[in-house]
Formats: sequence, C-alpha cells, structure tokens
Amino acid sequence: MAQNSLSVSQSFKTRLNTMFKADSRRMITSAPFYIWCGIALVMPILILVMTTMAGGEGMAFTNAWQIIASSGGMAMDMTAMVNINLVYIMAGIFLSVFISEDFRSGYVKNLFTVRARKSDYVASKTIIGIIAGTAMLLAFFVGTLFGGSFAGLSFEIGTANVGNLLMCMLAKICLTAVFTPIFTAASVFAKDKSWLAICLSLMLFMLMFMIIPMMTPLNATIMNVILCLAGGAMFCFGCGFVSNLLLGKRDLV
Repeated sequence: MAQNSLSVSQSFKTRLNTMFKADSRRMITSAPFYIWCGIALVMPILILVMTTMAGGEGMAFTNAWQIIASSGGMAMDMTAMVNINLVYIMAGIFLSVFISEDFRSGYVKNLFTVRARKSDYVASKTIIGIIAGTAMLLAFFVGTLFGGSFAGLSFEIGTANVGNLLMCMLAKICLTAVFTPIFTAASVFAKDKSWLAICLSLMLFMLMFMIIPMMTPLNATIMNVILCLAGGAMFCFGCGFVSNLLLGKRDLV
C-alpha cells in the first residue's frame, strides 16, 4: 500500500513537472508576460511623478512607500485606490488570457485525451499564475524606487523598518496564492471566453480587495506572512478542487 502511494505521488510529480515545463516555456517566450511586467514597472513611475506634479489634497503621494502599502480602512483617496494592489488584477487578466487560449486552440481537449490529468493542469496553471504575479509585484517595487526618486518623494519608512518592508512584500507575494486559484477557477469556468474570465476575475477580486491592506501593511511582521501563506494554501486546495470539478463536469470545447 505504501509503495503504491509513493508510486502515485511520484507519478503526479512527474506529470506536473512535465506540464509545468511546457507552461513555463510558453510563458517566458510569450510577449504578453513581458508586456505586463513592463506595465507593472512603469505604472508606479507614472503615478508617483504625475500625482506629485498635479498635487492636491488626497491626490498626491507624500511618501514613496504609500504606493506599496496603503493605510487601509475605508479611505477612497488616490493613495488607497491606486497602488501595488492593482497588480493582482493585472496578473488575473494575464492568467485569464493564458488559460482561455488553451481552450480556444483545442489544446486542453487534446491534452486530456493524450496523457494529462485535470489536477495536473490546474496545479500547473496555479503555479504559473503565482510566478507571473510575483514577477509583476517585484517589477512594481523596482518601479517605485525609480518613481519615488524621479518625483523627489521621501523613502522614510516612519515607525516601520526595512524588515517590516520586506515582510510586507513577502506577504503580498504570498497573497498571490490566494487570488491565483480564484482566477484559475474563473478562467476554467469561462473556457475560451477570455472576456468572461476577466470579468469574473475582476468581480471576485473586488469582493476581497479591502483585505489586502489589512493583511499586508507597511509595518508587517512574520505573522502577516504566515497568515497570507496559510490563506494561500487554503485557497489553492479549495479553489483547485472547484476547478477540477468544473473541468470534469463541463465539455472541454
């Protein structure tokens, strides 16, 4: 029995490794991935420079790190709504198009007919989404450094420290494991309709948008990272199960 379980586990790892290699090769050789990372890099530069030039109460950032971690709460000003948290929906759009292309081209049906299992497909796409989201978050962080410098904004962290800033970014990266399986499930439901996948992803994201600043404040600690990591694990298993059900119950064309 133990030997059989080990064999099944090894088989899953082998299949997942094969599919992930194909997906990752497709991602890194596709222009959209670099375009979205480029947008994530340029976005904070434009936002910080333009809002600083425009000025106005509630419309300008007074500190470069405000675009990384807003104060949270129910504030509806520029700093609370336009920040790094928008990267999650950017990653969702990328993943929606990435998955819908599989259905549009007939790749999914051929894939499951030949060798793959639905659980392998869902797991691979989830990992791809997490990697893409992480790359965009890091690009946004680098853009913040440039944008803050160009705009002449302060990089003082205040009551926080560099360690808190690191924990904040790690927590945000861990949150990609919360949103990515949601986007994957929405994309699997929409199949070849990328517009529907994007709309569903956007609606689901907005329902959870307000938890991001609470879970990833600028003064984050290792506890924030652990909570985001635990939430990511729960959503990966839960939404992964839903995605498998959707693939099993619906036609693949």
